[in-house]
Amino acid sequence: MQQDFLDSTRKMFRYYEHLGRRTLDQLSDDQITHEPGDGSNSIEVLVRHLSGNMLSRWTDFLTSDGEKPWRDRDSEFEAPDDTRAELEERWDRGWACLFGALDALSTDDLDRTVRIRNLEHTVIEAIQRQLGHYAYHVGQIVYVGRLMRGEAWETLSVARGASKEYNAKEFARGDHRGHFSDEFVDRE
Repeated sequence: MQQDFLDSTRKMFRYYEHLGRRTLDQLSDDQITHEPGDGSNSIEVLVRHLSGNMLSRWTDFLTSDGEKPWRDRDSEFEAPDDTRAELEERWDRGWACLFGALDALSTDDLDRTVRIRNLEHTVIEAIQRQLGHYAYHVGQIVYVGRLMRGEAWETLSVARGASKEYNAKEFARGDHRGHFSDEFVDRE
């Protein structure tokens, strides 16, 4: 059961990485840096924040507090000046840090205690906290990206108007085991 948790967790993180990456791939540099409203974050700011959070939380995951003294969270929300290549490198570096830490975990680690801002969490709780946080921000990225692209948006899941066809195909497969994200992440 615990190995299933780790495997499913990896797939969920991969799914959110995929959604964010597919959104970034659809957007121009101007769209990535556009602030959709006063006090709103651009996609660029959201990527900087996600990457900063991932590097802080997942570096030395089991042995040091998840809020590292070297992290400057406030600067993640300031007007950035990254090139697109630098922004994509931030994105990739954050996710690589996360997956490196996850891949190093064994089922024996799941009951261990880690800290985030000195608050104790089991490893499972810390993972769930981060999964929820990243889903929240990737959802913002996708939503803003969808607004920016309008009719040119390439759907990341089941297209509007295609639900009946999709469901018919899935039910025709019969009972089977897998993860819901496999089709979307692996279809490229």
